[in-house]
Amino acid sequence: MVDGFNVVVSAGNLRSDDERAVHFAHRWTPEGVAVEADFTGAHLLHLAAAGCVLNDLYREAAGMGIALDGVRVTAAGGFDTDNWTSTGITYSVALDSTATPADLERLLETVDEVAEIPKAIRAGARVTRTEP
Repeated sequence: MVDGFNVVVSAGNLRSDDERAVHFAHRWTPEGVAVEADFTGAHLLHLAAAGCVLNDLYREAAGMGIALDGVRVTAAGGFDTDNWTSTGITYSVALDSTATPADLERLLETVDEVAEIPKAIRAGARVTRTEP
């Protein structure tokens, strides 16, 4: 088994300034997001989960009236190298906000429930190859 495959997505005042980070425009933040990830299938899977969580934090925060000054989401997990299946994904979130700890916890709980990519992974989404 291989563990790790860490990825980080960040925005606002928690946005990475690492020279290896790739920067993308982002509808929720004027300066965009920074992505720190290697380009492997495992990293991309974890990046999908982390990126979705970051997006949903901004979306749900706006709906709750919570201002976010910065967001940093780190995701990682392992793969069983005998059959290259995921052993699971973990993610952590750092937030910079003047909101109360209770409001931020409510935001984190909401996002954990509604984030589309983690939801699809948890449900075991079907992936099918088709002809072009």
